[in-house]
Order: sequence, then structure tokens, then C-alpha cells
Amino acid sequence: MALQEVGLNKVNLANGEQIAYREREGGEQIVVLVHGNMTSSKHWDVLIEAMDPKYKIYAPDLRGFGESSYNERVTGIRDFSEDLHGFIEALGLENFHLAGWSTGGAVCMQYVADHPGKCEKLVLLAAASTRGYPFFGTKEDGTPDLEHRLQTIEDIEQDAGKTLPMQGLYDTKNRDGLKAVWNAVIYTHNQPDAAKYDEYVDDMLTQRNLADVYHSLNTFNISPHHNGVNEGTNQAKDIDIPVLVLRGDRDYVVTGPMTEEIMEDLGDNATFVSLEDMGHSPLVDNLEVLTKTIEDFLA
Repeated sequence: MALQEVGLNKVNLANGEQIAYREREGGEQIVVLVHGNMTSSKHWDVLIEAMDPKYKIYAPDLRGFGESSYNERVTGIRDFSEDLHGFIEALGLENFHLAGWSTGGAVCMQYVADHPGKCEKLVLLAAASTRGYPFFGTKEDGTPDLEHRLQTIEDIEQDAGKTLPMQGLYDTKNRDGLKAVWNAVIYTHNQPDAAKYDEYVDDMLTQRNLADVYHSLNTFNISPHHNGVNEGTNQAKDIDIPVLVLRGDRDYVVTGPMTEEIMEDLGDNATFVSLEDMGHSPLVDNLEVLTKTIEDFLA
């Protein structure tokens, strides 16, 4: 069965934002894919193509990414998850599955905790922890100062270790610099082919919200614990659907302890699967195994 062409559409939300999304026709089972930082729905393209035709797939661009608007600054993960809620309501989706990659995992967890009864199963792919993704200050020698966790958006905006250099690559449209970063921490073993990689860099350069995303990750906390910035909301206990937690065994972005925090905070609802010989982008490292693992869980 040949897959139908993936179209890019847009929908207006009640909050004034406009969300762009990719849509692939399929059967009655609906899957919504939520991308991570430095990407958009474009980065899901190979998985969208690979998944069984029985799945109807939607993949939105989060606010400030891809073709979506960025009229109001994002102040936390919940801004993204409420946009996701508005998107789902606007399209009238029910009884769907959610998959969130990296930052998208945090967005999906917040959505499921706040809006029970819509999502049936949740896939967390290389997801940020239930206790956020920590950002630390930088020592004079350029190494992270693990004794000094950043606290405010102003701290994040002025961070010389991560935000300023990454924002500099965006501001100067430094394609080689962006590829160097991805090759160092994400595409460490395998890379997309040259044409696809260039398309992905084009996509990276659509991001308009880098510091806001960093701040949102740093402050996200649905655990019952203090994460070094704030007390957790203890909403992890409200995620009562089956959750598949996936992490590549050589992921240099999301650490093993972060994934262990997810498992501890979600409890018996969560199942962990280690993706062998994969990094932060299993879609590039081993698409076949990733697709099968997700589809076996959703079946």
C-alpha cells in the first residue's frame, strides 16, 4: 500500500497563535508526533514515512519553530502543551497516541497530566526528565559549573556556555557550525545523507525561541521533588496511561539518570526500552528498530 503524500497545513488557535502541521493519511489509529528543540515536524519525516499505513499521523510545529507563529514568548513547557491542547481541540482529535521527542517529551507529559482522557498511549523518545533538563552556569575555563544551576530567563539569556554560542550560530546562519554541534552530540555515528542534512539545517534555522526553550526545560518539574530551581507540581502521578520510555544507550544529550528519574516518577505505568547502539536521534541511527519498537507498543 503506497503512502499518501504528507501535506503541510495550518490551524489558528484561540490564543492568537497559528500552528503549522504535517498530516499523513492512514487508518483509524491516530498518532500525534511532537518534536524537540532545534527541530520541527520536518525532523519526523523519515518516521512518518516508515510507520504502518494503518496510522493516521499528525505532526505539529511547536510555537516558534518551523512554520508556526511566535506572537507571544513562551515562559514554560505548559505554554507549548496548551498550544498542543488547542491544536488537538481545533482538529477534533480523540483517542489518539502521543509521541514526544526530547523537549517534545516534556510537552507531551505536561499535556497528558493536564488533559486526561484524550491520549491512550504515550511514547517518550529521548525525553527530558520529569524533573526538567538542567542548565548550569559556566566556569572561567568554559566547563559547566555544576554547583550553580541557572534560575531565571535572564540567567539563561546571558549564559556564555550554551545559549550565547548557540544563538550566535542561529544569528549568523552558520550552517557548518550547526552541523558541527549535531555531529558532536547527536549524529555521532550516523548522519543523514547530504541533501537531507541540508534540509534539516534549513529547518533548524527556523527556530526563534532558543533561550525560552532552555528556560522552559530548566524550570519544568512535574515530579514530587525540588529540582534545584523549583518545587515539583507532583503531576507525574496524574499520568495514568501506558508510557513507553525510550533512550539510546549512547545518547549524549539525555543522560541515563534523567531517564531513571522519569521511570521513578511515572511508576508502574512506564516501560523502559534501551535502544542499542543509538544516540539522541534514533530516527537516523536505526529507523527500522525504532519504528518496530513504537508500533509494537501501540498495537
